[in-house]
Amino acid sequence: MTIYFVAGEVSADNHGAALMRSLGELDPKLKFIGRGGPQMQEIADNQFKNWIGDAAVLGLWEVLRKYGYFREQFRETIKEILESKSDAVVLIDYPGFNLRLARALQRQSRRPKIIYYISPQVWAWNRGRIKRMARCIDLVLCIFPFEADLYNESGLRAIFVGHPMIERLQASKLDGERDPNLIGLFPGSRLREARKIFPVMIETARLLLQSNPTLRFQVAAASDELAREMSQMLNPHLYPLPLAKGEETTQAPNESQPILAREGMTRTSLPSLRGEGRVRSEASQNPEVIQIKIGETTALMQRAFIGVVASGSATLEAAYFRMPFVLIYKVAVPTYLAARLVVSVKYLGMPNLLAGKEVVPEFIQHRAKPAAIAEAVQLLMEDARARERMISEFDAIVGRLQGATVSPGTSVAAGEGGCPPERSADRPSLMGKSRASQRAAQVIVEEIRRSIPKGFN
Repeated sequence: MTIYFVAGEVSADNHGAALMRSLGELDPKLKFIGRGGPQMQEIADNQFKNWIGDAAVLGLWEVLRKYGYFREQFRETIKEILESKSDAVVLIDYPGFNLRLARALQRQSRRPKIIYYISPQVWAWNRGRIKRMARCIDLVLCIFPFEADLYNESGLRAIFVGHPMIERLQASKLDGERDPNLIGLFPGSRLREARKIFPVMIETARLLLQSNPTLRFQVAAASDELAREMSQMLNPHLYPLPLAKGEETTQAPNESQPILAREGMTRTSLPSLRGEGRVRSEASQNPEVIQIKIGETTALMQRAFIGVVASGSATLEAAYFRMPFVLIYKVAVPTYLAARLVVSVKYLGMPNLLAGKEVVPEFIQHRAKPAAIAEAVQLLMEDARARERMISEFDAIVGRLQGATVSPGTSVAAGEGGCPPERSADRPSLMGKSRASQRAAQVIVEEIRRSIPKGFN
């Protein structure tokens, strides 16, 4: 049997590689072809194309700028699927390309099974598309439990297989206590997001230092490029005022020298306003008030006492690692206004969407004010019961993603004083050994075998 995969982003390459490994364990004779990233290509063979570097684009302008490229790739993909006589096509996320591909394949006389793994979030912005998707997609493998019910009610076959993030994060769990003076900042993995969100986080950190000068902040950077960009955002604030009386003269870092280290980098102080001598003094005495850490997101989520997290997949990761946090999101005004016209969900954060209520405080666009965010963070730091309630909700949410039914308040053993342990390693096991990728692989193999006449497989 031959399966053709289409993945167009780094996260989809991660999930696709895990799925391919599970498929190979079920049936070593399966042949994998298609296009994705380096991890998927390594598992497949030379017929698999690594196109992530060119295919992963963000925003309408980037898509229009590369329209000719995508048109050619679209034609090549259809040609490869038909010539290979693939038994199934597995589409992984990437809706702009993959939904069009599914419609084009539907019109072919000999059409392979079309299976969508990690479906587009049409339930958030255009539920009317579900019925149109049902005409060209045979099966959707859902990673959120509510998706399967929604799709099945609209006539699109769907099965909930669990969230693949869980199996990846299980391998990243660390032992150890949280640092009560450490706050984690997670501004997102894209430069465009960080440019809007990180300055708000810097100002929030400055306000928090006014009430507690012993605090330290670590920033998660997904890449060297992002760390370098955030370093430049910090630079204008390093020495913003004339030195206070009694302070030693200190020169700014030499810009000709390397500003990054693989293990992380340090910036010595935060933006200061006139009269904030207490904050300036603390920053001068402590050269590590704020640090940028490269490639340490999951570790930081297990060290930090509280987090400030940009909306996205990191919110579910924070919930998995039981880090209490507040959510922030800010984009360009035209983008926000356009999104308001099409998005039809009450909450932006996935933990809140899954819970059906506000578990995590959300500070979106005009509400993303440093003073309000700092107040919410301080409340979580000082109120053990508030942290307990949030962590209990996190356990219930993660349990549902794993396919378990868990009620808030009953998912963890109580720690001292009735509070749940505030360590990610204390999360109870809520399911057996079966992983999301294994369940998805089993469904795919069964679906293909049902469509092949006996004696031909």
